[in-house]
Amino acid sequence: MSIKTKKSIAVLIPCYNEEVAIASVVKDFRKELPEAKIYVYDNNSKDQTAANALKAGAIVRKESRQGKGYVVRRMFANIEADIYIMIDGDNTYDSSSVHKLIAKLQDENLDMVVGTRKFVEDEAYRAGHKLGNWLFTTCIKMIFGRSFTDILSGYRAFSRRFVKSFPCTSGGFEIESELTVHSLDLELPVGEVETHYFARPEGSQSKLSTYKDGYKISRMILTMIKEFKPFIFFGSWFALFAIAAIGFATPLVFTYLETGLVPRMPTAILSTGLMLLAFLCLFSGIILDSLNRGRKEIKRLKYLDYPINND
Repeated sequence: MSIKTKKSIAVLIPCYNEEVAIASVVKDFRKELPEAKIYVYDNNSKDQTAANALKAGAIVRKESRQGKGYVVRRMFANIEADIYIMIDGDNTYDSSSVHKLIAKLQDENLDMVVGTRKFVEDEAYRAGHKLGNWLFTTCIKMIFGRSFTDILSGYRAFSRRFVKSFPCTSGGFEIESELTVHSLDLELPVGEVETHYFARPEGSQSKLSTYKDGYKISRMILTMIKEFKPFIFFGSWFALFAIAAIGFATPLVFTYLETGLVPRMPTAILSTGLMLLAFLCLFSGIILDSLNRGRKEIKRLKYLDYPINND
């Protein structure tokens, strides 16, 4: 059953070497959303991904810079629509759930709806990826006070306002983390719906590397903590250096009170240096937090430049 809406819908599918699955993804979404335009962005595939997508009825374009983040950046910049659906081209997500995503986006007037994965098959998601997703989700919740159940899901619905005001900076698979953090930092109206998640079709291979991509996502989250929550980031370093300085200085203070002497001058110098470094971090956090408030206001105003469409 098709979504009854006058709004234009664009289905965005970033792809790299998905010749086995891409045709099925395109056909499934064509069946679910016959009124939508389906775009497949080929990211330097070495197989027949582009040809198979074209045969299935998709609008095929290319992005030469390697990495999912670059593809998403290009899609968001070039494609015009009222509602955007982003989906991976590996045929692991349930296309029929798109109606729930769009309905929630429209009914609750949201800017992003995340398709939270419910694993239908055990082999659909490796244990290492489940653990990593849980750790990242917990970390984001601790920092921003709220999070999504599945921050790394590649199945999402967006409003035009979100897409056109999103300052994409990531180049790889960490794009999902950036989308999540951006929405939480600006306190945008967002939601999530549960969707089935299946194993890859036989013959296709995952492009994710548990350790390599986990490192990239961890680095992205740390970078975003520094950028979006600088007082927390530098305040943590302040606490670490201050505790170390106090730890080194405490026995020296007791010795000085007993004897009037400072027997370990290098330790005293080290303690002093650590405390100076601690306060340097503290002041850096205070200054950058003030600057971040200004940046946040600018991003919020940019977001508000795009009028909401309630038609």
